[in-house]
Amino acid sequence: MKTLFKKCTYLISSACIAGCLASCTLPDTSIDKSAQHDLIWFDQPAAQWEETLPVGNGRLGMMPDGGIIQEKIVLNDISMWSGSVADYNNPEAARYLPRIRQLLFEGRNVEAQEVMYRHFVPVKPEKGGTYGNYQMLADLDIRYSYTGESPSEDDYFRYLDLKSGLAGTLFQGKETRYIRRYFVSRDRDVMVVHLTSENGKRDKAISFQATLNRPERAQISTEGNTWVIEGILDSGKEGQDGVAYTCRMQVVTTGGTSSVSTEGIEVKEAEEATLILSATTDLLYPEDHRGQAARLLEAALAIPYQQLEEEYTESYRRLYDRASLSITAETAPDGKAPWELPTDRRILRFQQEEDPALAALYYNYGRYLLISTTRPGSLPPNLQGLWANECATPWNGDYHLNINVQMNHWPVEPGNLSELHLPLTELTKGLVKDGEKTAKAFYGADAKGWVAHMMTNVWNFTAPGEHPSWGATNTGGAWLCAHLWEHYLYTGDPDYLREVYPVLKGAAEFFHSTMVEEPTHGWLVTAPSSSPENLFYIGNDPTPVSVCMGPTMDIQLVRELYTNVIEASEILDVDAEFRSELAGACDKLPPYQISKEGYLMEWLEDYKEEDVHHRHVSHLYGLHPGNQITLTRTPELAEACRRTLERRGDGGTGWSRAWKINFWARLGDGNRAYKLFRNLMEPAYTPEHPRRHGSGTFPNLFCSHPPFQMDGNWGGTAGISEMLLQSHDGFIDFLPALPDVWSQGELKGFRVRGGATVNLTWKKGKAVSASIEAPAIKDRQTEEFTIKMPPGASKVTIKRQGKESEPSAETYTRIVFAPGERIDLTFYYDKED
Repeated sequence: MKTLFKKCTYLISSACIAGCLASCTLPDTSIDKSAQHDLIWFDQPAAQWEETLPVGNGRLGMMPDGGIIQEKIVLNDISMWSGSVADYNNPEAARYLPRIRQLLFEGRNVEAQEVMYRHFVPVKPEKGGTYGNYQMLADLDIRYSYTGESPSEDDYFRYLDLKSGLAGTLFQGKETRYIRRYFVSRDRDVMVVHLTSENGKRDKAISFQATLNRPERAQISTEGNTWVIEGILDSGKEGQDGVAYTCRMQVVTTGGTSSVSTEGIEVKEAEEATLILSATTDLLYPEDHRGQAARLLEAALAIPYQQLEEEYTESYRRLYDRASLSITAETAPDGKAPWELPTDRRILRFQQEEDPALAALYYNYGRYLLISTTRPGSLPPNLQGLWANECATPWNGDYHLNINVQMNHWPVEPGNLSELHLPLTELTKGLVKDGEKTAKAFYGADAKGWVAHMMTNVWNFTAPGEHPSWGATNTGGAWLCAHLWEHYLYTGDPDYLREVYPVLKGAAEFFHSTMVEEPTHGWLVTAPSSSPENLFYIGNDPTPVSVCMGPTMDIQLVRELYTNVIEASEILDVDAEFRSELAGACDKLPPYQISKEGYLMEWLEDYKEEDVHHRHVSHLYGLHPGNQITLTRTPELAEACRRTLERRGDGGTGWSRAWKINFWARLGDGNRAYKLFRNLMEPAYTPEHPRRHGSGTFPNLFCSHPPFQMDGNWGGTAGISEMLLQSHDGFIDFLPALPDVWSQGELKGFRVRGGATVNLTWKKGKAVSASIEAPAIKDRQTEEFTIKMPPGASKVTIKRQGKESEPSAETYTRIVFAPGERIDLTFYYDKED
């Protein structure tokens, strides 16, 4: 950190910055250590978008670059989607399905794939743009002017404080300190940019011109004191409007003057200024999106700035403060600690030097990103999360159903943010009607239930992808249903289960009505399908092929779906006959197969892969995020998974590395999981080559595929959680995959299946104390949890309601709780290090 901010204690919070900069004379103190887990910061403006810092409220987002003279703030609305509802059903598909299956039965996969390319693909509307894509909202460009000042980057500080949810920029002019604050109000649903300065001699230092711009489909106007940008996105259909959007901006100033024209909002010599922006689309506000934007802005303008900020911080912290993670080194580092470096240099240093707190920062940041990206009543996070800086986002910025949107939600339940699963629930429910049509169009009139394939969008796309090499996977809906069930496992809400049960049942009905017996063993298999995006060879044929029947991932997902529907029907006491049919079908599913070399087979046959190091490791779904393969119940399969991962390698795209963290955590290998975390944190580019983006992590901690994809962030967040606490195998497992370098730390507010909340402290690599608080679930009189004794522990004491007990030192201890009851655990070891 440079001269100015070396001298000022930096406990970033809404009160502290204002108080510190208002009153301090820059005493010689240092950054507080607590910032190592909750602060991302830089000592210069962002040079590219991947260095900017994200703020959001679950619907709207901003990414300011902190420029001193010219600042660009990219704005986002998660409902900015081009395209429209369309019919993609192919009337030829079902007619050719028997031919495709027969070719697969005969081992003629290449020919089957060729038939699929011609006849088993979606029929696009004539113009072909109805699928659409997620887009940026607009750029807020602010040009600042400084009278008698020449601010520089010598004394500059740009930050995101995870504790308060506030982002900011601070820098020094000749005589004036300039302070900017950015957030997106959750309560008022507006974007806020606050600008102020401090100088004992001259306090009217805020002058700027602000404009809103967009590369396409935008009209600029003014309405009194309001600057407006609005437009209509492409629907993909001639003569039909797409999504209409509007963004409105006003400024509130203290002192100085302000004016509004088509040239922008101009402020001169103000003491402080607050830009407030509202934005809506008719996708989420179909009745009157323009009126809604006007009402939101008007309401926010009536609130004093300090109240806006306090409301936001309080609302944000109600979610963020539910859980936290801190990991500290046992000994202080020599010289400057890693967290005393700007985050971009901290990431670079991590490749050569340990920084245990960086993993905690990454975890806490992942929860921040979830809170900022989605909320009930909004849309689930897409490939971009919420933030995009262009109109043509990579891969359409859509919802990939073969790993990516699911990975986005892995940290939601264990991270104590359960309600953030609900937008994905609503998206899944919305697919059912179209999925029923797709099922019959592609799989025949006898197909029941609903299906979704490899990808979807806000227009309920459920057809196969246009290229069978990646679009033939038909278990996207089954994977979504896993999340519906996971939410129930963490909440136990019977009303919710009753609501989603028809969705679960419909997905099971599809597979139960369309799976076929393969000719060799009579196993029930999906056909046609693919193991996501992976290719293999048939015999000596040099043609790579992806289309197959019964890939391992499909079978895992179908078995899991059937099992969950069976259990749900028992809980709800419905569909006994269907339950029995599914149980019978489970017995006919292919078993797991281990190759001669000892790895888990990805297909029914041990085909040779085109790329043995392929980024997808889909056939290990049963290890993670599923729970069909565990160290305790299926050790041979767990070993086969280990060999699979060794063979696949530790490279891959950003999100692939993140998934592998979770795999190794489930295998109990903390040091290998940590190695994958280090690989995930590999800088996506170097200072010498800032435009050469590779896999890893950008300076703002965004994950790089490349390009940027948000899923890797949440995959990494989930992986860190899995290393520290697991509950997928029927018991609470403390520190199941703790790496050696994370020797001491504390987690608070983590949740486990069954809904309990767990706190845990560990030192010298051993769990020393924990607490478990049971949920209070409707119509339940007691809750039961089983804990596994931490490795090496010889004794545990349990304190509840002021009384202490010592159960027998068994590996597993079953504890019955009253609703809402908390117990405290203390672990003891025969030999203390």
